[in-house]
Amino acid sequence: MATSSDQLPAFGQRHVTKGVGRLTDRVMTKGEGSYVQFEDGHRMLDFSCGIGVTNLGHCHPKVSQAAADQCMNLVHSQCSISFHSTYLRLIEKLLPMMPDPSLDSFFLWNSGSEAVEASIKMARFITGKQNIISMQGAYHGRTYGAMAVTKSKTAYSEGFMPLMPGVYGTAFPYWHQLGVPKDTSEEELVRLSLYQLELVLQQQTAPKDTAAIIIEPVIGEGGYVPAPHAFLRGLREICDKHDILLIVDEVQSGFGRTGRVFNIEYSGVRPDMMLMAKGLANGFPLSAVVSRKELTDMLKPGSMGGTYAGNAVSCAAGIAVAQAFKEENILANVNARSEELFSALNKLSEDPAIKSTIVDVRGQGLMVGVEFASSSYNKYDVALQPSAPKGMAARVAKKCIEKGMLILTTSVYEVVRFIPPLNISQEDLKKGIDIFAESVKEVVAEGN
Repeated sequence: MATSSDQLPAFGQRHVTKGVGRLTDRVMTKGEGSYVQFEDGHRMLDFSCGIGVTNLGHCHPKVSQAAADQCMNLVHSQCSISFHSTYLRLIEKLLPMMPDPSLDSFFLWNSGSEAVEASIKMARFITGKQNIISMQGAYHGRTYGAMAVTKSKTAYSEGFMPLMPGVYGTAFPYWHQLGVPKDTSEEELVRLSLYQLELVLQQQTAPKDTAAIIIEPVIGEGGYVPAPHAFLRGLREICDKHDILLIVDEVQSGFGRTGRVFNIEYSGVRPDMMLMAKGLANGFPLSAVVSRKELTDMLKPGSMGGTYAGNAVSCAAGIAVAQAFKEENILANVNARSEELFSALNKLSEDPAIKSTIVDVRGQGLMVGVEFASSSYNKYDVALQPSAPKGMAARVAKKCIEKGMLILTTSVYEVVRFIPPLNISQEDLKKGIDIFAESVKEVVAEGN
């Protein structure tokens, strides 16, 4: 006997592994543009985009149609058996979008975590070295290699030790990570972080043992903090000096999320490898590692692969995504809506009733974080701000859900993150901002 609709949430709670967390126990049944609908008929504005995946909105007509058409031609062609046309046509579309013409060799897989795993394998084999350096606050995934280079929260690795060996952390240029005041200059943040990296290379993993440094150009689970361009250039110089590969993880910041196709374009820094997923196929499982052919030609045939790697249907969706960027002025909309979002959030942060509770409004494009003051700051944090109500970020997100909008928190600090669709309308963006502002004011009024 089939489970009734009203019993589905309880069915899910009983039969879905407890290790999978959720924002809500409602059962989603439909998505369209900036909105999602649930089994109970509830309709909500979605400012989460499946955590930065459905960048062109839910069920973008051209993307969904391309996938549907592909299903009637070829669903699966295993990459170790032959080429298939959508795999190659997608690469053809992606090549002109790359931030540097040297990035011309692609390996397609399924998820961002798998792309990270592949890049670690490649880096170790290509360089003949083992160790990897990642950033404090970084998130790269939950499989074992990816989990090892993830430094954002212990929640992802707690109880799963030992992780992959040969991983070392270094400071990201973020005032919290360095324990300095918020008004510390960017130049000083960069200096301190590069100094810490040099110490890691002298004290923990020698350059001759270090295969790669991996970084998100806008750190995601660490709090939506853009890396200063000078820091990225400093990494490039250090990597060049010591024959270390620079892996740039654009899984969340890529495909227009920050106002350019890839965030690394702003700095002009050339990655040795770049990772893509999430917005690449607008909801269809697909990821990619792109590097230089001179490097990937060192790999042995058969060393990379996977049953579903570069699935034909997902590749067809990816082709349609690339075409949409070309035809629909996506980046122009991102930058216009970004200006409106930052303006509104900065204005909110100056409201006398809540001014002391908002520590920072930051990010780039439509990847924006609002950090609240917290009574739970570590006593050693010299950036201590006047306290906001306890658990401010989670409480604000909960209020937003109650008012009809999905939105997420991020990091060990009190941060709410905005990840709306890149093609969101001015009207829907304003609606979301208004819900957020009302929620903040209500939580502040409620107090602890």
